[in-house]
Amino acid sequence: MPQESNDIKFGEFKMVKKEYQFKDFSDKLTSKAMMKNQKVSLKYATEMCREIRGKSVKKVLKTLERILKQETYLPLKKYKLKVGHRKGTVVSGVKEGRFPEKICETFIRLVETAKGNASFKGLDEEKLIVLHAFASKGFSRMKKQPKGKVGGKMRKPKSTHLEIVLLEAKGM
Repeated sequence: MPQESNDIKFGEFKMVKKEYQFKDFSDKLTSKAMMKNQKVSLKYATEMCREIRGKSVKKVLKTLERILKQETYLPLKKYKLKVGHRKGTVVSGVKEGRFPEKICETFIRLVETAKGNASFKGLDEEKLIVLHAFASKGFSRMKKQPKGKVGGKMRKPKSTHLEIVLLEAKGM
């Protein structure tokens, strides 16, 4: 009697994210968007997801623009080791924070994409809130560093998968 093997064959490797982390959502009231293998920091992306989850899309876009203009900072709660305090009022209960420009620009594109998907479905853009935001480690290959005294130094560039799900709230 032949035994079934649980070995992974060569053609079955998961290299690119295809499924959403959040699966329990109504397709009629939600809009979703995903960006794969973005060259942004996973740590800042995780902090940004925590910060925007549960807020309205209008408020999220305003916050991202303010961080880009350095009027406010992205509060760091989990990854705050050796990060200085910021002057001004407390944001989300902490004074530690940074101004990550790449993350803000990427999240603006992601939210705008999900907002466009919502308008295509016929959802009201004024009532959209962020139901789910998630960041995970992307696929990265080794590459050579192009400059420096020591030639041929190998580096692994940052890569992050981002996903967002927007929900049309009825009571807004």
